This record gives sequence, C-alpha cells and structure tokens, in this order.
Amino acid sequence: MEPILLPSQHASSHDLPDDPVHLDAVLAAAVDAALAAQQACGNFEDPAADDDVGDMGLGVLSLLCLAWRGVSDDPALTDAVRRGLDFFLAHRVFRTDNPGEPFLRVRHSGLPYARYLPGDGEHPFGDWPSTVWAMLHAVNVLELGEGLLTGDQYAAVTELALGYWRWLTEASVFNPQQTGNQALGAIVAGLMLGRHLDRVSRDREGNRVTTAAMRLYTDVIRPSRVTDRGFALPAEHGAGHDQNYLPISLSFLAQAHRVTADRLFLDDGAELARHLDCRLSARGFDYGGPRYSEQHCGAEGLLGLRYFGAHLATDLGRYLSDRRVTYYPVARTGAPSGHFAFTTVWLYQDDSKWHRTTAFPVTSAYSLRHRTASVSFTSSHTPYLIDAGRAAVIESVVAGQHGIGPLLGCTLLTRPLGPFRIRDARDGDVVARLVTKAVVTREQVLLSVQQLWVAEEQRVTLFAVVPAAGCEFLAGLPYVEETEAGQRKIVSVALPGGAPFDLSEPGAVLHTSGTLHAGSLAITSGASLRVVNPPAGRTSFNSPETIGLTQEQLAFSLADDPRGYGNPDAGWQRVTDTNHVLAGPLPDSPPGSAVFAVRYGPHGDAPFTVGVHASADGLVIDAPGFSVVVGDPAGDAEGEPTLRVTARP
Repeated sequence: MEPILLPSQHASSHDLPDDPVHLDAVLAAAVDAALAAQQACGNFEDPAADDDVGDMGLGVLSLLCLAWRGVSDDPALTDAVRRGLDFFLAHRVFRTDNPGEPFLRVRHSGLPYARYLPGDGEHPFGDWPSTVWAMLHAVNVLELGEGLLTGDQYAAVTELALGYWRWLTEASVFNPQQTGNQALGAIVAGLMLGRHLDRVSRDREGNRVTTAAMRLYTDVIRPSRVTDRGFALPAEHGAGHDQNYLPISLSFLAQAHRVTADRLFLDDGAELARHLDCRLSARGFDYGGPRYSEQHCGAEGLLGLRYFGAHLATDLGRYLSDRRVTYYPVARTGAPSGHFAFTTVWLYQDDSKWHRTTAFPVTSAYSLRHRTASVSFTSSHTPYLIDAGRAAVIESVVAGQHGIGPLLGCTLLTRPLGPFRIRDARDGDVVARLVTKAVVTREQVLLSVQQLWVAEEQRVTLFAVVPAAGCEFLAGLPYVEETEAGQRKIVSVALPGGAPFDLSEPGAVLHTSGTLHAGSLAITSGASLRVVNPPAGRTSFNSPETIGLTQEQLAFSLADDPRGYGNPDAGWQRVTDTNHVLAGPLPDSPPGSAVFAVRYGPHGDAPFTVGVHASADGLVIDAPGFSVVVGDPAGDAEGEPTLRVTARP
C-alpha cells in the first residue's frame, strides 16, 4: 500500500524562518514570480484555479504594494501594478446580483462585490467570504499603494472598499455561512477601512464604519460563540473548534487588536489560544472540527499563532502547519495566488516573536504535556489524544462508544454520571493527574473509576483502577507517525522485531508479550496486551473499505453533507468500530478490582515493570521513574481526591 499521508500537517509553524532578511528574500522572490506570471491583459490570477478566484488578483496587488514599500526596486513593478488594477476594476468588480444567490437582503443594490467564481451562477454561496477577502486586500492596497497607484485608481479603490462594506453589511445577510473566521474577517476589514478613512480626513465616514464594525462584533459575533471545555469560540459552520479555521480566527483577532488596541480582541484571542493550546499535542497534532477535522492551515495562521503565543508565553507555534502554503498561498504557476495575502501583509508588518521555549512540564485544564509527550482530554476528561514516540494515538471506538478507558464487556466506562473530580500532583520532572468518575454499567451498577495519567519527558503512562473484575483497558487507536513527508497513517503494527500485522484484516487478533510497536511508538502493558481488528464495513475505521482513508476522509464520507459543508465530527460519531488495543489487569490487582498500567513512549524504553500494593494511604503503584499513591475513590475527609507522586532516577 502506498503511504497514506495527512495532506496538510507537515511541520511546526514556528520552525519557518521569520527574520527580516529571510522575509525580504521571500517577498522579493514572490514579486519576481508574480511579474513573470502576469497575463498580457494585466490579470494576476492563477489561470488553472477552479475556486477562490474572485479575490486573487487584488491579493497579488497587495503583495506587490508591500514589496514596493520595502524590498523591490524593479522599474517594471509600477506598470504591472497599474495594469493589474485596471484589469481587476474592469473585470472582477460585480454590481449585478449573482444568479442563484440565496442570501441577499436587498435585490439589485448595485453595490460592488467579489465573486467566488467569475461566471454567472457559479457557486454564489462563496461570494460573501470572497468579498470579505477582497475588501481586506483593498484596504491593504490603500494603506500601502499611495504613490504607486494613479490618483484615479486610488480613489476608485477607496470607493470600492466602501462599497464592499455596504454589500457585506446591507445588501447581504451578514455571515450567511455561519462561519466565525469569515465574520471576523469582515470586522477587521471594517476596522481597517475606518482607520484609513480617518487618516484621509473622511472622519465621519470612518467613524460610521468603525462603529458599525464594533457593534457587529459585540452584538452579533460574540453572543453567537459556542462553548467547549469552558472556552468561548467563534462558531464555525454552526459548531465550534475547527482545525483549519481556528488559527485563521486568531490572525483576525490579532490584527483587530493591532488596529484598535482594544483589550476585548486581545482577551478573546487569548481565550481562543488557550483552547488551542490545551488541544494541541506535544508535537502540535490535533483533530476535530465542524468542517475540517484535520486540515491544518499554513500562512493564514502564522500571525495569530505567533501573536498570541507571545502574549501567553506558550509555544503555540508547535502547531503542525501546511508547508505547501508557507508564507503565502501559491498558484500552479509558482507565483503567489493572492488568496489570503492579507495575512502575509500583516505578518510582515507585525514585530511579535515566536515563543518557542516553555517551562516544562505543562498542565492545563484539559491536558498534560512534557517535552515530546502529552495527553489531551475531552470536556468529560476522557482522553482522546496521546502523543509520544513521534506518533499519535487517538480515541478508539467500540460498539459506537468513543474514548480511551476501561472496558467492561461491551461498555466503555468513561462517561461520567454527574460531576467528576480531578487532582494534579508533581514531583520534579514528573507530573500526574488523577480523574475520579462515577460511571454506571449496563447492569446499573455504580462504579467509582479512577484514571491516573503521568507525563514525563518522552512518555505518557496511564493507570486505571476499576472496582470490578473482568475488565480490560481500551488503550486507543495508533493513528499517525511523524515522517519527513508529514504525518503518515499507521496501517500495521508489530511485535518488537516481528512481522507487520495488517490492521485492515477483519477480525484478526494479535497477541503480544506486553509490547506493541505502532510506527515509531511503543505501547507497553504491565500485563497482557493484544490487538483486535474491527469487522468489515464502511463504518469501521481500518476495515478493508476504509484502511486507505484518513480520519477526516472517513468522517466526511459518513457526514450529512460530504461535499464539505457538513460536520465531520458528526460523521466520526457514526463510526461503530476501530482497531482495539486491549490491555489486561495487573496480576497483583487487589481482590475484586482491576488495576491497569499502559505506557506510551519511544522504542527501546526501559523495561516496564509495575508493582501495586495496598497501604494505609491508598494504592501504591511503583513504575520505572516514579511511584504514585492513589487514595480511596471516596476522597479524603472532605471528599477531595488524594494523590502523591514521587520521582525516582
């Protein structure tokens, strides 16, 4: 089988050079490529593009204006810009309604807008965001192009930007796709236009636009935010967090703060950044979202990740980005496409620095992280993402239940019945989190299940204590490993030194002596460990029908709208089974209980010998590198969980 790569997760964002000399060289090369690719009519668009065409040419012009201000003295640039703008004004500004546009509030307004595709009736649903992007390009051209454009051109772009704003806010339903990043983009465009109008002594118009933009933000966008794990997030396509759009929203909030210095944008961006920080694994991997489940962005997110990483003093730049669109999206000609060029302009104008170093270990409300190892939790504190050994393990699915945790029969004991309790502890370089949940079995038996997670520099170790016999531990699905080409899907596992075990053979079982190699990751149990493959079928992940698909691709195939507007998270919830990595209980578990120990780390780690015994303070678990004491699940005299961790050489 050909390697299956996640298409857009390649390397950490903050590894891209961003020193002034390098950025100047990148921009100079972009100018050369753009001028060479300009068509005879002046058009800068990618002739092979099949979407996102309407703002392309104006975006390239904004990059050329940026270069004219600093790095390019090419005498051909002035003529190229003016010819390019003449083409755009003549052929890419539309004032007649697009046939099929379903979201106009005012018909035949005559106001200018940009089309997603130039032809009549071609995907009019995309015209609103294309107009937002075109307006953002326009205000950047106004800020950077004075003296480069002719006087008539400059005046035309000013009126064009005003017309775009009116079309977005008067002629059309505002934010018709219910997509937070697009709405934030419109707000930033309005704020920048208002600032520009103030600068050119059109204060009354500037104040009107700025006031309207702020009112839309405070009265429309903020109240429509959705909450995940206690964080308020812009709604993307009607839901919350999205792997592609969240960093883009961070860039918009960063620019809004740069334009206004309003603390509201800084605080809202910081909340969004904290949410992303606790989701991201140690290597910057994550998945999940209402439209793009594992499609990471490239240049569009750099400003926001750098700006808020610096503000919060956290390494948000570990976020795995798309290296096909490093500093700007590229057309098939090799020249800049112009799409999302406004984020490139802002990145060049911003002087914040990447925060690459963090005080380890790191604990957040929903994650534990050390240097190359981490575990991330859902809102109910069920683990769904483990990262160690340069590989990621995601939640398993068994009989339609998603998670990582104890398995009793066909019941995954992870859904809390009421509130759950958390206790963190640390000693030296070892950090631990104990989660105590009341869960109920199919037989209506209430169990207090304790799960303990310990993070060290290179590994994550879990322990679970279940007051019932006959359990196993569902240890997650080995999903991707890091390669030079990007994140590669794990399609086979093996015993150490053994032959590959095909994860797509329906119902096949692999028994191990306690250690399993999954790509670059070793999963080791303190007791038995086996792998059970799912049955055939399109709702089983890694079945013969789905082994060639990524998590997102399978989720989209099961979503309500596989064309790209449905919710891949909803599709993922329709998956009924994945491969099961199942660990058995430790042989010296207390009578009537099952204690599990599973370690995720690199190949060749120290032998995993685990001992467990009862003491007056609780259950004592000894493992390589540390020991822990887990108190009674009922807690101390005040009902609080008790946990003690001791690091050892």
